[in-house]
Amino acid sequence: MQFINPLTDFAFKKIFGSAESHDILLSFLNAVLGFEAPYRIKQVRIEDPYLAPQIKGMKDSFVDVRATDEQGRQFIIEMQVLPVESFEQRILYNACKKYAGQIAKGDDYHLLNDVIALTITDFVMFPNTDMVSKFRLRDETGRDYSEDLELIFVELPKFTKTEAELENMLDKWMYFMRFAKRLTSIPSPLANEKTIEHAFAIANRAQMTQEELEAQDRREMYIQDQRGMVQKALKTGHAQGKEEGKAEGKAEGKEEGRWEERQALARNMVGMGMDEATIAKVIGVSTEALRKLLN
Repeated sequence: MQFINPLTDFAFKKIFGSAESHDILLSFLNAVLGFEAPYRIKQVRIEDPYLAPQIKGMKDSFVDVRATDEQGRQFIIEMQVLPVESFEQRILYNACKKYAGQIAKGDDYHLLNDVIALTITDFVMFPNTDMVSKFRLRDETGRDYSEDLELIFVELPKFTKTEAELENMLDKWMYFMRFAKRLTSIPSPLANEKTIEHAFAIANRAQMTQEELEAQDRREMYIQDQRGMVQKALKTGHAQGKEEGKAEGKAEGKEEGRWEERQALARNMVGMGMDEATIAKVIGVSTEALRKLLN
C-alpha cells in the first residue's frame, strides 16, 4: 500500500474535512485538545466538505477545515507546510473574523460561541516550547480574560517518537501525520484504532481517482519547488556573506597593518627625541591620534 502525504492542504482536507471524515476529525480534535470524558467532543458538523474540483489552486495555505461541535464551539483547522510572511497575524485575523462573524449588527453578544483556531505546521514556530502551544487572552498574572478565543499550534518537527514509543492518541495521530507518506502498511500500534484506520483508508492512493492523484502530486511538487527556492536563497546569501566577509577581512587586515607600521615608526622617532608635533606631521595624523598610537 501507498498513502498520500497528509501534510498537503489537498490531502489534509480530504482526510479530515470530507463528508465521511466526522469520526476522524472528532478523534483528532479530542487528541490534540486533550479533551477527556466527560468533556470530549461527541459530535461535529463539518462545514464546506471536501470536493475535488475545489482543490485546484496552488495557494501556500488556506483554511482547510471548518467545523462546529455540539456545544456550538467553532473550529478553524489549518495545515501549513511553509512559513510565510505575517503568518501569525493571519491566523489571528481569521480567528477574530470567525468570532465576530457569528452575529449581525444589533444581535446580542451572548450569542457568540467559542472559536478555536487549530494550526498544524511542518516547521518550528516557537523554539524551546512543547509540540502543542495554546494561547488565550490573559492578564500578566495568567488570569483568563476570556475563553472565547483560543489559538492552538501543533509543530510537527518537534514530534520525534518512534513507533515503539507511541503512548496515546495524540502520539498516534502525530505519527500518522508525519510518516504516513513513507509507510507501506499500517503500523501495529495504529492498526487497533478505528479512526486512524479510517484515515489510512482515505489516504490510500489505490482508492483515489486519477484526478485526485494528479492534484496531490502537483501540490507536492509545488511545495518541493518552494522549499528548493528557499534553500537556494539561503545558500546564495551564505556564499555572498562569505565573500563579503573575506573582502572586509582583507580591508581590516590592511588597515591593521598600516596602523602597526605607523606605531613602530612613531616609537622610533620618539626614541630619537623628536617632538609630538613633528612626528604627527611626518606620519600624517593628528597629535591626538599619535598619542593613541603610542598608547
